[in-house]
Amino acid sequence: MEKVKVGLWGFGAMGRGMAKMLLEKKGLELVAVCDLDPNKVGKSIFEILGIERKDKREVIIEPDYTKAFTEKCADVVLLATDSFVKNAFNKIEYLLKNKLNIISTAEEMAYPQSQSPELAERIDKLAKENGVSILGTGINPGFVLDLLVLALTGTCESVDSIKAVRVNDLSPFGKAVMEEQGVGLTKEKFEEGVKKGTIAGHVGFPESIKMITDGIGWKLDKIEQTREPIMSNVYRKAEYAEVVSGNVAGCRQCGYGYVGNEVKITMEHPQQILPNLENITTGDYITIKGTPNIELTITPEIPGGIGTIAMCVNSIPHVINAKPGLRTMLDIPVPRAIMGDIRDMIEK
Repeated sequence: MEKVKVGLWGFGAMGRGMAKMLLEKKGLELVAVCDLDPNKVGKSIFEILGIERKDKREVIIEPDYTKAFTEKCADVVLLATDSFVKNAFNKIEYLLKNKLNIISTAEEMAYPQSQSPELAERIDKLAKENGVSILGTGINPGFVLDLLVLALTGTCESVDSIKAVRVNDLSPFGKAVMEEQGVGLTKEKFEEGVKKGTIAGHVGFPESIKMITDGIGWKLDKIEQTREPIMSNVYRKAEYAEVVSGNVAGCRQCGYGYVGNEVKITMEHPQQILPNLENITTGDYITIKGTPNIELTITPEIPGGIGTIAMCVNSIPHVINAKPGLRTMLDIPVPRAIMGDIRDMIEK
């Protein structure tokens, strides 16, 4: 069997991390990379990554997606460019029409039925018409606050309520995420951005909450969210952001899923760059009240950067094997580390 061919659209922090992981996996071949950054266009991915090419296929970064991705040029394309379904749709439409399976890092694509049901229906129809599948995943949404929660409920006779908290370090993520979180702004600018909608905070609570309620059979009636700035008392500098003392280091976001008039799902997600500088311990915490009660603590957090990268790469065989259409983490086997040849996981 030929190697599994992979394309990569977006060569920012997550895209470069995916490329490095792909180049280490047996049975995979990276065949195309698309990015608009003028500092990368026309250069070898190996030069940008700072690694030796050795016997790997040469890949030059192409700014024109119509040249980078032609019909059936790859078995799957990893799309690492956007957070919102509406912004990613044109790219998704192009790839699906060229009969390419897709794994997207767009947070809303983890469960687009939640906030963009009409676009989700169009995406599903396009994928089925072209005989391919599309999945949105990542560390969160995609795993910590939804798939992992659902897996734990599999050991329950009944569930009364769920609380999930992720305290994480934003530092591995790129410029776009920093802007969405308001990192580096004054408190006044942050609050103004929340009102105007330019500060998104964490993107994905509606998707995670809806995935959980659909997964266990609760009828979700409404979702509420709050956002507030996390102010820094010290100077912080990460690769993609700088914060002076007194400015915003991140965003504390909470989400509440109502079944009837009762809050059944509570989510908290305080995330900031370099929380260790103020002695904040990161971690993932899940509490399920039911029969039985379950408490899960993971400290420190599952790292967001490598977690997102690995979830996308480790989902490749499952997306290729999936039935055509829009797929979610409810539809595919739970991804696991690929330590052998990925071709052994592809259904003939």
